[in-house]
Amino acid sequence: MIAMSTESEASGAAGPDATDLEWLSLDDDEAVVWAGGPDRRTLIPAFAIGIPLAIVLIGVVIIVSEYLRVTNTHYVVTNRALYKKTGVLSRDVKRIEHEKVQDISYSQSALGTHFGYGSVEVSTAGGSGVEMAFKSVPDPKAVQQRISERIKRERGESADDRTKDDVLEEILTELRAIRTAVEDGTAARSSGENRSATQRADDRQSYEYDEDQSI
Repeated sequence: MIAMSTESEASGAAGPDATDLEWLSLDDDEAVVWAGGPDRRTLIPAFAIGIPLAIVLIGVVIIVSEYLRVTNTHYVVTNRALYKKTGVLSRDVKRIEHEKVQDISYSQSALGTHFGYGSVEVSTAGGSGVEMAFKSVPDPKAVQQRISERIKRERGESADDRTKDDVLEEILTELRAIRTAVEDGTAARSSGENRSATQRADDRQSYEYDEDQSI
């Protein structure tokens, strides 16, 4: 059973319900905060082209294939990662963890601007270009802002998860390193002083020997 956050419900965003997200495998502490898919109005061009061609069947193929593609594409944002599921007969699921996200942007075509849908594009650190795109989602600006806020919140929570024991261990590690450096420096100075004392003793003996020889 997929846990749906009240944050998603409050958004009013149309998208797949829990029964449509059976493909989604979440960790124990992971919950869905937003789920959606391509706006159904993106089917308008397919209908506009397919209906006149329906008389020769190819139009029906165009309409059905585009409908299946749109209805079988799902986008999900959890408190841990972003998911994109595509495929009709097969299934392709892509996941990007929040900590890997480097940049989020959105864009709208002329038709998308008119109807209020667009694409949200996600780039990752070390990746080449756009790694994931939520295409044709309603109100892409709001989706982009929600993802950004969720990632910032998650990174803040990750920083707060450090316990006092973790901090203490870091301090002890640093103190051990300082102690080792001090001991190494003390040993080096002591070794140098011992060598200097030995050299002075050798010089003194050599001087006394020279005096004896001269007498």
